[in-house]
Amino acid sequence: MVETEATTRGRLADRLREEPGTPTELGREFSLSPSTVLTHAEHLSKSLEHTDERLLVAPPTCSECGFEDFDDLLNRPSRCPSCKHEGVSEPTIVVDRVGSA
Repeated sequence: MVETEATTRGRLADRLREEPGTPTELGREFSLSPSTVLTHAEHLSKSLEHTDERLLVAPPTCSECGFEDFDDLLNRPSRCPSCKHEGVSEPTIVVDRVGSA
């Protein structure tokens, strides 16, 4: 029997179990666009709902005013909705076991 390679989403989940990453970092590592990484992360979050793991997201943060109360954490905002500054960090994503922190 021929063993197949893991799916992109599976490899992404394995990588996020090891250490956190931003969409840009993960995109470079997996040859994907950051928006594709975010799409995979959304689906991964749903598939982890019935397991002992969860997808954790550190929100984007404005470097000017510190705003971090974004509506959609799995998004790459182009500017801050509060001060309109364009220096907004990317969200950081990780897969963690429920109850370990």
